Amino acid sequence: MTDLPAGTAPRSVLVTGASTFLGGYLVSRLAENPDIERIVAVDSRVPSKTLMRRMGRADFLRLDIRRPAIARALAGYDVDTVVHAAPSIMDAAGHSAAIKELNVVGSMQVYAACQRTPSVKRVILRSTAMIYGASSADPAYFREGTPARREPKRGYGRDMLDVEGYARGLARRRQDIDVTILRPQAILGPRIATRMSSYLSMPMVPVVFGHQARLQFLHEEDALGALEWATTRGTPGTFNLAGDGVVTLAQAVHRAGHVQLPVPPQLLSPLVGVLRDGRLPSIRAEQEGFLSFGRVLDTTRMREELGFHPRYTTRETLDDFIERGNTSPVVSEDAWRRLQQRAVSAATAIQ
Repeated sequence: MTDLPAGTAPRSVLVTGASTFLGGYLVSRLAENPDIERIVAVDSRVPSKTLMRRMGRADFLRLDIRRPAIARALAGYDVDTVVHAAPSIMDAAGHSAAIKELNVVGSMQVYAACQRTPSVKRVILRSTAMIYGASSADPAYFREGTPARREPKRGYGRDMLDVEGYARGLARRRQDIDVTILRPQAILGPRIATRMSSYLSMPMVPVVFGHQARLQFLHEEDALGALEWATTRGTPGTFNLAGDGVVTLAQAVHRAGHVQLPVPPQLLSPLVGVLRDGRLPSIRAEQEGFLSFGRVLDTTRMREELGFHPRYTTRETLDDFIERGNTSPVVSEDAWRRLQQRAVSAATAIQ
């Protein structure tokens, strides 16, 4: 098998995490591409019937990426491109030991299989902006080469720091493999379920007293578009992904028509659990930092080197989530406008 030049569509693609929103819908998009001969969808869980139908001509393999069977799949299907979308942020109990094992051990097994398979020439990793952490010492914008001032010590961010390291190790050992690492900002959309979507859907949203987090969002369609773009274009490197613009947490809550509940940092996690009736796992230390300080990415490389341009800005992503997602305002827009007018009138009268 010859090298797979950048900009050339792959011939045989294997996607891990096929039962997840991003993995499954990426498979469905790739299945519609006539230039790709074969698509292999892999997961230890069977996708929903709806998602399975959307996968079309793709072959689904139910296997655990922590097991040697992943190497046999790569060789058996003569795979030249691997999209590793399986790393997970949580299960019902939060970031459990099983999730950490899937993320870290599973990724090690995938990369080891890629290294032993001569046909593999392109690897795409869906990482996360959480690897930068979040603290008061952060720069205004994180560039891909900016080290985290306070690296995540545990949780999903820590997992992905390790997983990224293994991916770069693969690139050093197999220099004929192009490795692309994508670091998406918080993903929102009307269909995808994330911690942020669950958090912003609460009618009363606990926020850290005295802090104003600066946020960026990436629309679910742009997250899928970036994965598809990287899969078919094959530009190696590490790239931040986010929509243009920044909103504060207060603005996000306000636009959703919900009510802020300022609390001390130590009460954030228990209150979120109570107000969501246990449906949102406890907020961990890394999420507390994010909801206190936020995180903003520099996306110059995404545009100039990767060549990807999101369709949605941060604000448009938020508005689409509010309009079409599973959330409804506690206070209507007209009511907010009347309250604002009353506040302005009262302030004018006092002056």
